[in-house]
Amino acid sequence: MIVSESIEDFYKTHPAAKLASGDTLSGTLQQGHFNVFSRKFCNRYNAYSRRDYYKISLIIGKGKLLYGDTKIEINQNALVFFNRNVPYSWETSSEQQSGYFCLFNDDFLNGMNRTKSFMDSPISKSDTIPVYFINEQQEKYLLEIYQKMASEMESSYVYKYELIKNHVNLIIHEAVKMQSSKASNSHVNGSNRITTCFFELMERQFPIDSPEHKLQLRTAKDYAQRLSIHINHLNRALKEVTGKTTTEHITERLIQQSKILLKNSNWSIAEIAYCLGFEYPEYFNNLFKKQTGITPNSFRK
Repeated sequence: MIVSESIEDFYKTHPAAKLASGDTLSGTLQQGHFNVFSRKFCNRYNAYSRRDYYKISLIIGKGKLLYGDTKIEINQNALVFFNRNVPYSWETSSEQQSGYFCLFNDDFLNGMNRTKSFMDSPISKSDTIPVYFINEQQEKYLLEIYQKMASEMESSYVYKYELIKNHVNLIIHEAVKMQSSKASNSHVNGSNRITTCFFELMERQFPIDSPEHKLQLRTAKDYAQRLSIHINHLNRALKEVTGKTTTEHITERLIQQSKILLKNSNWSIAEIAYCLGFEYPEYFNNLFKKQTGITPNSFRK
């Protein structure tokens, strides 16, 4: 089973979590919780778990981020958006760690203005942890925003949370600018658009939170129908852009997710097979062994 950490757990265990008097956890939660902390007091290691809050970190230092089957080496300063739906672990790899992070819950997020830029932003991505490596100019700009938020948290200004939401929006806009710059450098055509839509549709099905949750899209035909295109058109587009067929991508993602569940959950092999869309556990066992060379049970052990 994947461990889940609540905001209350965070304040009990994190070395930086010292609430100011008059701004108690229970009080802030009534309006949507928000807080900001220096990373100078961050844990050296955060175990693999799901959080029930969002976090935006300005990481000045080096470390390793792991979520799902994705491992990212943070080898330069970065802005990272941690989503509450994506379990992850973090381990520092440099002695010096600084910067800031802010955390907030759904109530705070729901109170923000949902503009188009907000909907296109990394905070709205529910299936990944976006990482943006930053230069010195961006680092200076973002540090100033975090310092202003920290200052407002200490103030008695009546509308400080409205002001803080504006600061959070500035951070979001900076990330949107970075991702827009990255996107403008890539050639976009019909095949690219289909490929992007395919992967977005695929990732919306994950993570799987319960053995009763069964994948709705399981085959290349399922995806083609949902995208309202012919299966041959989908295959051609994916083959042109990625060099792999639709079925190959689906199989890779199923194996990736099955490894996560085998490693991080206590579900039975049959339960994992069911939630991944296999009618019988034997079908899952055969595919897993064909792709990895070992059985699911052997992988788990």
